[in-house]
Amino acid sequence: MELLTELKMIETLVRQSGQIVRRYHDQPNEIDWKGANDPVTAADKAVNEFLVAALRQTFPADGILAEESKDDLERLACTRIWCVDPLDGTKEFIARNGEFSIMVGLAINGVATLGVVYQPILDLMYSGIRDKGAWLTTAAERVPMRCSKVGRPADMGLVVSRSHRNAITDQIKDSLGISKERISGSVGLKCGLIARTEADLYLHPAPGTKEWDTCAPEAILFGAGGKMSDCWGQPLRYNQVDVHRHRGLVASNGRCHTRIISLMTPTLAAAGLAPDHAW
Repeated sequence: MELLTELKMIETLVRQSGQIVRRYHDQPNEIDWKGANDPVTAADKAVNEFLVAALRQTFPADGILAEESKDDLERLACTRIWCVDPLDGTKEFIARNGEFSIMVGLAINGVATLGVVYQPILDLMYSGIRDKGAWLTTAAERVPMRCSKVGRPADMGLVVSRSHRNAITDQIKDSLGISKERISGSVGLKCGLIARTEADLYLHPAPGTKEWDTCAPEAILFGAGGKMSDCWGQPLRYNQVDVHRHRGLVASNGRCHTRIISLMTPTLAAAGLAPDHAW
């Protein structure tokens, strides 16, 4: 099956799951806690169940890694794996600020290849296929996306997290000479802003993200001409036994990604962070 055909199928499934989210959005929150700072809502669980069932039926030979499903590691025998984040930005969903998304990505042979990120409250969808293109779909139109041509770190617009910002991010921002900044929830929405030229750079110099947080956004960003790596410039690999992103995350318009990495390194070193160990 061609990737463009698969992309259309995933867009349909994700849009259907958005209807589930909108139903829960108008109800009181039902919240459980997976950890001290890690909430999960009834919406997370319902969307996860819907998407996993649909993917199993549509792509029975593929592996699935979904945030709210038990990982039995059977996926490790597969060359294709679907990474599902049913609600990226659960805290934003709880706050009802609209800055959350549904994300489904496909990794092939460990590489993020196809992705869909959907912001259901705005009916806004980012889609992309690595090295083939990326598209923004709204109720009115579907248009191709291409990252900005800003090539100097100091001229870049930085998009930062609303819920997970740390002091190192501000230190790196200062070292790069960046003055423009906007705040957004959801990794997928931040990368979408880069893909549509409303931002140029996203930094997450900390652990915390996992494969399902990065697969769809990475495929879209590369499709738009951007780049994503860990904080030392190494590519992200998928379908690993340990799905955590221990070495942080940098997403950019791709124009000076290597330069940004080199400028970040002294700040990371001063904070006691090194590429040869987990944070």
